[in-house]
Amino acid sequence: MACSSSHWWQAPLFFTISVVLAFIAITTRLHSNPSNNATPQNRLITHNLSINASKALRKSGFNIIATLFHISPEIFPSSPNRTIFAIKDAAISNTTFPPWLLRDLLQYHTSPFMLSMNDLLKKTQGSCFPTLLHRKNVAVTKVDAKERLVEINHVLISHPNIFLEGNLAIHGVLGPFSSLDPQDVNQGWHYIQSPVCDSSFSVVSDIKDTKRMVEWTRIIRWLSSNGFVSFAVGLHSVLDGILEDHTELNSVTIFAPPDFAFVSSPSPLLDKIVRFHILPTRLTYIELASLPDKKLLRTLAPDQDLQITGVGKSKQGLAISGVEIVATDIFSSKSFVIHGIPRAFEIALPLTTSR
Repeated sequence: MACSSSHWWQAPLFFTISVVLAFIAITTRLHSNPSNNATPQNRLITHNLSINASKALRKSGFNIIATLFHISPEIFPSSPNRTIFAIKDAAISNTTFPPWLLRDLLQYHTSPFMLSMNDLLKKTQGSCFPTLLHRKNVAVTKVDAKERLVEINHVLISHPNIFLEGNLAIHGVLGPFSSLDPQDVNQGWHYIQSPVCDSSFSVVSDIKDTKRMVEWTRIIRWLSSNGFVSFAVGLHSVLDGILEDHTELNSVTIFAPPDFAFVSSPSPLLDKIVRFHILPTRLTYIELASLPDKKLLRTLAPDQDLQITGVGKSKQGLAISGVEIVATDIFSSKSFVIHGIPRAFEIALPLTTSR
């Protein structure tokens, strides 16, 4: 009796997780298309695979992921081949995260390749491979073939080859591949931090470098809650591309307009216009005011500069390309400074002849 009651505290935890997972499972079913190949035999094979995987996970102490696999295997993204990196219970027992984030987290810990530990040991340090979360990769940050150690995004694979059967491989990891701070999770923004990789799947910017993504996320949230919603949405939409193109972007000046009509523009145009409002250096209002008239300011938009154009219409404020800075240094940190402007800058766009 004592043994059966010693884990009484886990019941509310697993009940809460089951409720969250039920919600995700229902949502998944509502938004998925039934496969024509889902024959009763295939479903039986999939069911048996899930049962076996759940037993193996539970035997290795990964009770939460085991429970999820048992009651709602469909929440784990489907792929012809899969490798799932199961997170230890203590790292995901915080159920304050919204269901959409838990779903994204599971997708980020699933790769569309079946990779045994031997396969992972053959990968080179600094190489990347994709996950089932759109445009998010993971990186092999440590490989020690002699000690048979592999780290993904600096997280150790603590339980290799928990399950290898059919087209599915499962490994246990000590924690999530992305740092998750509940205070920084804001409904509607993707918060999974991932390394930046090039087209040949080599690391361009390590996951540790993406700590700056945390700063950018806070900037976007700050803009959104301080009257610059449309500009925040536009910036969020193109941020991944900006960070891929500017891996050494360590200080920034942002000119934020309250009404950013370009947010509904096609992606290439939106990307160019957002970049036109960002300088790759941090300049406070005093520093801008000390620059000479007609001084060009390089932006993140290629071959598109802003210019110091003297005082604005108020005869007191400084104007940039004819637009007065009306709110100076409204946000300032070691790396960022934001100035408020009444309208978006006008950018030279190529003429189109198509109708």
